[in-house]
Formats: sequence, C-alpha cells, structure tokens
Amino acid sequence: MAPIGKIYTYPNNFRVQRAQALAALNGHEIEIDPAFVFGKTNKTPEFLAKFPMGKTPAFESADGFCLAEGHAICRYAADSGPNSGQLLGSDAKARARVEEWSCFAEHELVAHMMPPLYMCVLHIAPFDEARYAQSVASLERALKRLAVALADGRKFLVGDHVSMADVMVAGPLMILGKHLMDREMRALVPSVVEYLKGLLEIPEVGNAFEALELCEVRVR
Repeated sequence: MAPIGKIYTYPNNFRVQRAQALAALNGHEIEIDPAFVFGKTNKTPEFLAKFPMGKTPAFESADGFCLAEGHAICRYAADSGPNSGQLLGSDAKARARVEEWSCFAEHELVAHMMPPLYMCVLHIAPFDEARYAQSVASLERALKRLAVALADGRKFLVGDHVSMADVMVAGPLMILGKHLMDREMRALVPSVVEYLKGLLEIPEVGNAFEALELCEVRVR
C-alpha cells in the first residue's frame, strides 16, 4: 500500500489506529514517525510551525499538507481513496448519518470514558466517586443506544458495508473493552460486543488495532 503521509503520535493511540484503518480501507497506509517523542518533539519550533497547538495526533501528507485533530485526520484518510463513497456515505443522508455516529463516538463514548481512565489507569486525576459513577452511567446509556442501532443482527451502522462511522466507534470500544466495559456491562449489550468482534474480522480494521481485550471487572 502506498503511504499518504505520516503521523506524529505517542504509542498505541486509538485515534491514530482509526486513521490507519480508514487509510487501509482505501488501499493506503499512514506511516508513524519513529523519531517522535511526546512532550519534546511537539514542543520544538519546527513542529509548532506546522501544528501551532502542539497537539497529537498530527498528520503531514506526502505533499506537505498538515492536519491536527483526530477526527479531521480520519476524515482525510477516509476521503483519500477509491472507497471514499462507501466510507463517508454515497448521498447526503448517508453522509450525515456517518457524521452523526462519528460525533457520537467522541461525545458519548470518548468523553465519558476519559474521566475514569484519567483517575484509575493513567492516575493523572484524583479519584472522584461521583464523577466516576456518572461516567459509567453515561457509558451504559451510550452503549444501549448503540445496541438499538444494531438490532436484528446489523453488522454496520450505516448501510451494508463498513464505513467511517464503524471505525470511529470501534476505537473507543476497544479501550472500553479493556478497562471499563466489564462482564456486567457487556451482559447489557451483547450485540455491541459481537459487532466489535465482527469489525475486527475485517483485515484492514483488525490489523490497525491491537488484539481485543475484555476485562472481567472494570477498573476502579
């Protein structure tokens, strides 16, 4: 596969894995800069000249086009190849639905999984019982919404083929499965687990992510 550019990131970043999956589904690849060191490289004048916020992931295309923000990078990867119609939607309604699920992934999954991860996995925030409980309740609500969309054995969120919507949702689901979506929570939404496993069977998706890990008890 031909590279469409390189990405600057710390290791095992699900936002980068999503972009790599979308690029692969378009017959391309995105290289990861092996020299990047988070907290150093992204503070250099050279990096800030390209990416003024100094955030990661940051993407630089083969022709020097620079992008920050994971969602924008994923959209560029999805739109940069022969399968862009499938990945982004072939008409206005499908494109809107793909965007709806992409926003859902960020606002209902990522936003609510990060506080418990900051408190219990990364240990960069003090434990707050009320906030933890609120996050878990919000995640359960979001997963139940996802299960409704997957009723009757649906394999994909938009149409009959994998799209950007599925890849955007798969990223946080992988992290949730490892740390928060425990046996008790999975019992509420078995279709979501089967959906994720099905997505990982698609080579371009499975190869971009690490192996699926499902925790028995959520982190505390």
